[in-house]
Amino acid sequence: MSDQVTEREVGRSRPRKEDAHLVTGQTTWTDNIDVHGLLHLAILRSPMAHARIRRIDVSPALEQPGVVAAFSGRDLAAGLGSLPCAWPVTEDMVLPDHPPIAVDEVRYAGDPVAVVVARDRYAAADALEAVEVDYEQLPPVLDLEAALADDAPLVHSDKGTNRCYVWPLATGEEYPAVRHRADVVLRRRYVQQRLIPNAMEPRSVVVTPLAASGEYTVHSATQIPHILRIMLATVTGVPEHKLRVIAPDVGGGFGSKLQVYGEEALALAVARRLGRPVKWTESRSEGYLATHHGRGMIQDVEIAATREGRLLGLKVDLLADMGAYLMLVTPGIPILGAFMYPAIYKMDAYDFTCTGVFTTRTPTDAYRGAGRPEATYAIERIMDELAVELGLDPVELRRRNWIGHEEFPYTAIAGLTYDSGNYEAATDKALALFGYDELRAEQRKRNESGETVRLGIGVSTYTEMCGLAPSRVLRDLRYAAGGWEAASIRMLPTGKVEVVTGTSPHGQGHVTCWSQIASDVLGVPFEDVEVVHGDTRAAPQGMDTYGSRSLVVGGAAVHHAAEKVVEKARKVAAHLLEASEDDLDFTHGVFSVKGSPEARRSIQEIAFETFSSHDLPDGMEPTINAEHLVDPDNFSYPHGTHLCAVEVDTETGRTTIRSYVSVDDVGRVVNPMIVEGQVHGGVAQGIAQALYEEAVYDDEGNLVSGTMADYLVPSAADLPAFVTDRTETPATSNPLGAKGVGEAGTIASTPAVVNAIVDALRPLGVSEVAMPCTPQRVWEALRAARSDGHSSGGPTASAKEASA
Repeated sequence: MSDQVTEREVGRSRPRKEDAHLVTGQTTWTDNIDVHGLLHLAILRSPMAHARIRRIDVSPALEQPGVVAAFSGRDLAAGLGSLPCAWPVTEDMVLPDHPPIAVDEVRYAGDPVAVVVARDRYAAADALEAVEVDYEQLPPVLDLEAALADDAPLVHSDKGTNRCYVWPLATGEEYPAVRHRADVVLRRRYVQQRLIPNAMEPRSVVVTPLAASGEYTVHSATQIPHILRIMLATVTGVPEHKLRVIAPDVGGGFGSKLQVYGEEALALAVARRLGRPVKWTESRSEGYLATHHGRGMIQDVEIAATREGRLLGLKVDLLADMGAYLMLVTPGIPILGAFMYPAIYKMDAYDFTCTGVFTTRTPTDAYRGAGRPEATYAIERIMDELAVELGLDPVELRRRNWIGHEEFPYTAIAGLTYDSGNYEAATDKALALFGYDELRAEQRKRNESGETVRLGIGVSTYTEMCGLAPSRVLRDLRYAAGGWEAASIRMLPTGKVEVVTGTSPHGQGHVTCWSQIASDVLGVPFEDVEVVHGDTRAAPQGMDTYGSRSLVVGGAAVHHAAEKVVEKARKVAAHLLEASEDDLDFTHGVFSVKGSPEARRSIQEIAFETFSSHDLPDGMEPTINAEHLVDPDNFSYPHGTHLCAVEVDTETGRTTIRSYVSVDDVGRVVNPMIVEGQVHGGVAQGIAQALYEEAVYDDEGNLVSGTMADYLVPSAADLPAFVTDRTETPATSNPLGAKGVGEAGTIASTPAVVNAIVDALRPLGVSEVAMPCTPQRVWEALRAARSDGHSSGGPTASAKEASA
């Protein structure tokens, strides 16, 4: 048995257990998997955004070296159903069929049209060129507003419309009445450009059939092995109990692997057809076309306020690009953001409408933050615009409107109840670290002297809803699944511990954090805990990883399961020590009798006594193992303040981030080192949207930013050093007091950067720069302001003028 543990693990910066095998190359990425008789699958994709398939002939591919089989969509259609959409946000939502491989019509550049199977991946890829396809080109549908016109070409002609759904939310007073009594009404349009996820590991799937039993093992680089298993059974008809899904080491996801992809279904269908194991791994350029995209929205935002700066109401009209099809949670992504546009602010009225629109582009779905970065961007940008209109410092305007720390729990205007928070403390700490007053003074001097390199200061105060969990709330939002999570604790006879979790990591550090949680509750050494995950046979229950839910839901399940183990062990300890359960203390993994501390048994000793089962209480099963499923009553609400200082060269348009400070409140922290890494990564992705990344299509619907040479992903050299810190208000929705951290940095950082750029250029007449704020766009905004002689931003009107 191990030595007694006396130091708490939760709160320690433990180096990650996972990293040793990752950094030494002893990993099991899906593409590393090799089994006897493995065949390789390659996919021919449409070069057109919209076309009918007149004819397709795969037979020439069969004549190519190494080719074993080739299939068109029609060849495979009989064994494949439509890919799932689990979030029908309205009762009348338009839900077109989504075949894993096109049969009659392609609807985006990258839509699969044929499959070639060969003995190696290179032969399969080469043979794609031999497949003959005759297309009849159809008009692309690219502009969200034009797509809604009565005479617009249709993405799905059988549906008669490109409008997927209209989802309204109106709370508080009637917005028109609030607007009427406002002193100031501002209207702005913001465009959330499409983003392409860039996980380190491309998507990959290996399917191995076991003919004797009709079983299939599916290895996939996925975030959602449990959900994938259910959905693959639905799409392919393979019984769920005959499917085993394993997510081995997964190299990042950012939401892009929160998906049931056609390629996974195709690999299973081909393995079933041929009775052979098959592998498919995407190339990076293939992933740019076919991995779902993120964002893609037009936000028309209106805010009403008094002259003193009190917010009265907010109105949001949102057009959301669904792409060509509805994937797993596509329609629900903007709806998640709907609840976050009011953010941390108090107001009297909120009016939101989202219209989902089909286009002939790659489908959109979850990308880090999933709807909430878009919402935070809109409210934080227009708050800066309102501050300018009212002649207030942007921080002061926020102070006048945010929820005070003494008001928690607080039911916000959008209907969510924020359980805890302290926006004042986070902001004060951020301002001090940033040197806000000193930077403002420097900015004034630069502006007065007319320097060509201008200084700008950006503010972003945010909150988010994460820890996607309350099943009844998800029911009310028409989401098909629940939000519970499962964990079990197995106490082995030698005193070691196996934690089985239903969450599936892809870089977050679950193994380390779950070991820390279990170690504290059970009182066993951190090193004695092993974590089992990502295999539907080894961990049969789970709802997987997304929406910053792993710790606050999955970690809570581990905590509760460990408590159950302790309570079972207490019964055995009381029996062995001949004492009442109420007379036992449990400290640092040891049960002792109150008043007689020498009478003691460690929980690891009890694990062996239970295994031997020689002397157990009557009627007790010979185990202290336990499991727990948790379904929290509320989301969790991390918050914080991010501040960014930029220098903008007005001659070249180049933006340089001079300093960046974030102070986040993510509740109680299990592992500070991991939190720090999550914040750094999140901020990097938010800055990337602000300055670098954009999926660009031409007028024919071709993706012209289809490689890393055209789609700019920042490197470490492009990013500043971040100053990060924390405040702590524990969450009340879970026993850990933890709040999610995985998406916070991304949610907060984009508006901080863009606000800083606009702040730098505002004295020169610029009040808007479209994202990404490339040097060319900044330079063009400056040129337009100089030629127009006024701001390049959207219209501003008083309430009286707007009413007229």
